[in-house]
Amino acid sequence: MKKMFEYDLVRRMYYHENLSRREIARRTGYHRKTINKMLRYSQPPGYQRKEPVNKTKIGPFTSIIDKILEDDRRMPRKQRHTAKRIFERLVTENSFSGGYTIVKDYVRQKSLRMKEVFFPLEQRPGTSQIDFGTAKVIIAGKEQDAHIFCMGLPYSDAFFIKAYPSEALEAVQDGHVSAYCFFGGVPPQALYDNMSTAVKRVYQHGQRDLTEGFLALRSHYLFQSRFCNVGRANEKGLVERLIGYVRRNFLVPIPRFRDWNELNAYLESACRNRLSQKTSGKDKTIDERLTEEKQVFLPLPQVPFEACRLESRRVTSLSLVQFQNNNYSVPVRYAYREVLVKAFVDRVVICWQNEKIACHRRSYAKHDYMFDPLHYLPLLERKPGALDGGLPFSGWELPGSFELLHRVLESRNGISGKREYIQVLQLLRDFKISEVNQAIEKAFRYRCLNFEAIKMLVLSECDQSVEVIRLSDQQLASLPRINIDTSDTTQYRMLLAGGVS
Repeated sequence: MKKMFEYDLVRRMYYHENLSRREIARRTGYHRKTINKMLRYSQPPGYQRKEPVNKTKIGPFTSIIDKILEDDRRMPRKQRHTAKRIFERLVTENSFSGGYTIVKDYVRQKSLRMKEVFFPLEQRPGTSQIDFGTAKVIIAGKEQDAHIFCMGLPYSDAFFIKAYPSEALEAVQDGHVSAYCFFGGVPPQALYDNMSTAVKRVYQHGQRDLTEGFLALRSHYLFQSRFCNVGRANEKGLVERLIGYVRRNFLVPIPRFRDWNELNAYLESACRNRLSQKTSGKDKTIDERLTEEKQVFLPLPQVPFEACRLESRRVTSLSLVQFQNNNYSVPVRYAYREVLVKAFVDRVVICWQNEKIACHRRSYAKHDYMFDPLHYLPLLERKPGALDGGLPFSGWELPGSFELLHRVLESRNGISGKREYIQVLQLLRDFKISEVNQAIEKAFRYRCLNFEAIKMLVLSECDQSVEVIRLSDQQLASLPRINIDTSDTTQYRMLLAGGVS
């Protein structure tokens, strides 16, 4: 094929210099048919096939290939046929005698025709897209999956991200609450995929049965929700790309944090820093466009939404409530009763008749036990032996003065000393550990190691009207002494026997 500069040379010689075709052929050595073609076209027209390629070998097999490619659309993306695998199946299963190249070319052309074409969408202010993604992080020295809640605003390109140990309903709710606080308002439109925490069932004509927890969130903030068609996550393309952006820009290499709060503080800082940037094709910063978009936001409610999952449970005989394969203690007086579990992202609150009776750190392990030893102190009075073998007290970390007091009282009075130490522990139901610990340390200095003395010392610290005075040895000696004589029981026995005193 002749080059463009050759076309330019021949056409100038003919049209500008008025040379004949014969002279041009003599000077250039081109055939006159080639010169005629150059004069007919201003640039190389390329090869033009006059008749379609005769595909005699692959023709009878195209319907088989089409069926394979159509079936693949319902298969997992990583387990679909390659052109090589289709060629191998045609040879072994259908006695195909052609070559691999014609199969590969046909598969390529057919795949292009089967690809879906999309409409460009208008990004309107006040529309949000919500999704979760996963990434590896190291929390407290342990590598684990972080489930990243993402809310993106297509109009302003602003987004908010927050990490959670799971994608449970309470994480979805808490993510919305945190995002709305970050944006300073509620985008009136929200687009989701069909996540199970929001959608219980999808019907044939697009109708959906939503979960109670999602409906409560929507009712509180009054936004309108829309859902992608099933299997069409690309309909919320912004947040799909956002998940990859977050991984590449904020979580590479795998970051290390002390706890989830530190990780989320880092992610929120990254979101704020990005507000000062300009995105491609926009003449304003993200923050400036977000300020414009806030004009259509709904106002934040006066009372924030309580992001938690509610479940009813019965307290066991061990004064434990089971939730998500873990056990949480409650005060022993609530054993066998029906209680309400409020599962937040970071804590579990247990209520009985609108009264909060227990609060524990949320555990995401399996078959874990979360004890508050104070819940079992009333039972300890009746069963003092459980102090040494009871599971709620095995990991109870108390100041050293408590254990020293325990040893002193038990070595001095045996089981009576243990009971007296348990009485001291009962003070923790009404006073702080630091207050009781300070009283025990004073009791050691004053050498008055008994429950009544420690109780008076605690009261003296908490109530200024109670005054404890340390008496010196001389003052103790000057106090009046009271002697109580021992009764003689022989006369009482004589009366019982009918005798005379």
